[in-house]
Amino acid sequence: MGASELPGRWASAAIARLTAEAAALPPTPLRAFPLPADWGVSLWLKDESALPTGSLKHRAARAMFRQAIASGRIIEGMTVVEATGGNAAVSQAYFARLLGLPYVAVMPGAPNAARAAAVERYGGRCEFVTPSLAIYDAAQRLADAVGGHYLDQFTAAERALDWRGDDVAGELFGQVADVTGEDPDWVVVGAGTGATSASIGRHVRYHGLSTRLALVDPENSAYFPGWASGAADYATGMPSRIEGIGRPRMEPGFIPELVDLVMPVPDAASVAAARAVRTATGLAVGGSTGANLWGALHLVAGVRDRGERGTVVSLACDAADRHLVTVHDDGWAFGAGLDPGPYAAAIQTFLDGGPWN
Repeated sequence: MGASELPGRWASAAIARLTAEAAALPPTPLRAFPLPADWGVSLWLKDESALPTGSLKHRAARAMFRQAIASGRIIEGMTVVEATGGNAAVSQAYFARLLGLPYVAVMPGAPNAARAAAVERYGGRCEFVTPSLAIYDAAQRLADAVGGHYLDQFTAAERALDWRGDDVAGELFGQVADVTGEDPDWVVVGAGTGATSASIGRHVRYHGLSTRLALVDPENSAYFPGWASGAADYATGMPSRIEGIGRPRMEPGFIPELVDLVMPVPDAASVAAARAVRTATGLAVGGSTGANLWGALHLVAGVRDRGERGTVVSLACDAADRHLVTVHDDGWAFGAGLDPGPYAAAIQTFLDGGPWN
């Protein structure tokens, strides 16, 4: 066997490439969301849109490739397959190209040229499958047929993403401490795979922090009712309208024991809050960031109304021009049966010093 054929040598080089990519990136920015100064409450958004592929999924993709290669599940030249409908496919295609690996994303729904183009830009390809819940089995069959590896982000991302201090959790808490001199009272995130909430929740426990973790959940998602009822197999069977968060079933990567509070967020509120983020920061964020802001403002209101001081932190999960024709467009919103107007008014009333909701 020649030197180039040694599996361990290729794996070592591939992991070194992933490590170098991570090391070359500065921490993503921590952006202030403006609140009245006399409240004594600060609200921060960690801007994950600054990552090379424009979303929080960049971190999980890198971590899953690193773990699968180190475990011998991805080897040189192997086709990598995933079941995903959005940003995860773009990030995974980026890392597959970095490592010289073929990549296929199995996406739910009818063929969509715009969604495919974002993956094809990094050398990947897309296959579209209906109904939506069929993507998991379809991805596994495709991987088996070509002798490839099914990444399975809904299981693997939670296990792969670091929680001790090397990734989003460590960056977030370090930056907040630098700015405020203390740990945040609350961190607010959404859940798609559940990896981010698991990473932050584990970090809090590992370091013995007093920070509490809140999860926002859109309409039709299984996470809030599953968390509230304690049913680990809870399913709604209905897809979320808010890209990137919410699932029709309790995914194996979601760990409810790590979450202190789950807040259901109306989809129209997510749309209104995404627009509020854009007004405040200039970022054309998606609905998942809007849901984060809505939940964060709910917690800010509690701190303010109790006469306390404190810090709430959340994530700007992604930002892209494509959101300008969805959550930032009235035609799209009303076409989806969503009226963000009352929620936008509620946000403005609150920021003007009025009551929350």
